[in-house]
Amino acid sequence: MYLTQALHRAVQQHPERIAVRYGERQRSFRQLAERVARLAGALRKLGMQSGDRVAMLSLNSDRFLEYQMAVPWAGGVLNPCNTRWSAAEILYSLDDSGSTILLVDETFRALAVQLRRDAATLRELIYCGDGEVPAGMHGYEALLANAAPVPDAVRRDEDLAGIFYTGGTTGFPKGVMLSHANLCASGLALRAEGLATPGGTYLHAAPMFHLADMGLAMPQWMEGNTHAIIPAFNPELVLDTLERDRVTHMLLVPTMIQMMVDHPAMKKPRDLSALQAIFYGASPISEAVLERAMAALPGVGFVQAYGMTELSPLATINPAWYHTAEGRAQGKLRAAGRASYTSEVRIVDGEGREVPRGTVGEVAVRGPTVMQGYWNKPEQTAAAVRDGWMHTGDGGYMDEDGFIFIVDRLKDMIVSGGENVYSAEVENALALHPAVVASAVIGVPSAEWGEAVHAVVVGRPGTSATAGELIDHCKTLIAGYKCPRSVEFRDALPLSGAGKILKIELRKPFWEGQQRQVG
Repeated sequence: MYLTQALHRAVQQHPERIAVRYGERQRSFRQLAERVARLAGALRKLGMQSGDRVAMLSLNSDRFLEYQMAVPWAGGVLNPCNTRWSAAEILYSLDDSGSTILLVDETFRALAVQLRRDAATLRELIYCGDGEVPAGMHGYEALLANAAPVPDAVRRDEDLAGIFYTGGTTGFPKGVMLSHANLCASGLALRAEGLATPGGTYLHAAPMFHLADMGLAMPQWMEGNTHAIIPAFNPELVLDTLERDRVTHMLLVPTMIQMMVDHPAMKKPRDLSALQAIFYGASPISEAVLERAMAALPGVGFVQAYGMTELSPLATINPAWYHTAEGRAQGKLRAAGRASYTSEVRIVDGEGREVPRGTVGEVAVRGPTVMQGYWNKPEQTAAAVRDGWMHTGDGGYMDEDGFIFIVDRLKDMIVSGGENVYSAEVENALALHPAVVASAVIGVPSAEWGEAVHAVVVGRPGTSATAGELIDHCKTLIAGYKCPRSVEFRDALPLSGAGKILKIELRKPFWEGQQRQVG
């Protein structure tokens, strides 16, 4: 199995089908494959050797898609950089991975100069923006024009395909090593779930540096479908692109879904009849948001994909039917779904033993999607992958039907007065209040309780609610000991590049100087 196989197949079976649309640019699969082969030749010409790491720091674009195929075509290893990170964090990922070549767009051209000055192994910068090529950088289009196409190196199976750095929600980033077999197995599982239809179009609205987008695009590659790309998530641009390009599938995190369905542009008459499914992940979707989304997008299926970078990234799927009114009556909406076709999932205790159904433990996953390990971190690899099982750090339980319910990151569990409080349950209660747009629940130091439940809330414009009102609201839905003891209001929550709430940032001011740390 190898990443570029799907591109070869598409060229063989429908070379003139549109492969990619980005703004006014569009190219067929035949044209895309030629450019990929030329970019691979250019990378080789710049000195890239088999197994070298090639990084990219860029917003979404058609050139990002070409990068994802050209690096393995040339025999290299992908290292997409997180665009939300600081310069120091990006520099760390370049140095840690030993990346030798960096592709950079207009947004990051100034930062790239600093990175080349400070990075230990970085030799070459390729400017892949549409402006004037900066001094000291290679122009992307000039490189392709002057390079001869090279044959596919066909790195495959257990060969390293990419190093994908974790988003930083749990501390300092780790480079996750994923093979070609890892990524293809995840894509095949999604294709087996029916999450790509012939002749479809997939919208890259989530950041392409993140494995969630690349992973959900894999079954579209396998089907030979079209890739529509926008630079970054923007509700109005998403809606315009859905209509213009007749998009059938896209990936959004729940916060993006909420922003889109609540945006004034959603009220314009539009033809979104081509849209078949929205994948979401990173967190469960609240019923209130789902109701608004289903009302705004009738006939669109909502599908939850649960996983993590270390799982390439898929572990479980909760299909569209369980999000409908009839399906929700089965009580599975809050589930992360059941094991995918290429995954085995179980819930284990601290000793790695499977626990009874309905008992909260740690979610563990085994199968061909489990990472090869953390780059240059054998001890952390050994702690995470034991006897072939990836220990996710997520707390959850399995019901009698094999559905996994994620209750929290184990590290996010709050112990208050000897009772375990899972923040997701409190956040779900808060989400049902009409004045709450979003919330994050954390544990803060308490002399009386050890930890106290604290809610950080983003209010809905045009509404108001006091801390006391929100606490009383929660008391009508969940046990008193689970309810917030304190509430603070913010204009926004800190998010990672993948759209996950950075609870570690919310905890910092409360736990600084404390002997016991949470997070």
